[in-house]
Amino acid sequence: MAETTTSSPTTHTYKFAINMNCSGCSGAIERVLKKMDGIQSYTVSLETQSADIIATEGVEYESVLEKIKKTGKKVTRGEADGVEKGV
Repeated sequence: MAETTTSSPTTHTYKFAINMNCSGCSGAIERVLKKMDGIQSYTVSLETQSADIIATEGVEYESVLEKIKKTGKKVTRGEADGVEKGV
């Protein structure tokens, strides 16, 4: 049986496709993620236009999505624990 997620029972894995034009864009997303409680790790890539986030169980997908949107960047796709979610 193949597992579709890399998160453990006490964490969530969130993935977002984000329109970013420069290192300032990716830096803005990194700054908001760094300030969020419950974010264990994250990778923001300007090259792949993506953000991959590992969060504790209490951090909801919608909370992370809203923080990213507040940077002014357009989120084009989202995924929570291997399941496509609305943006």
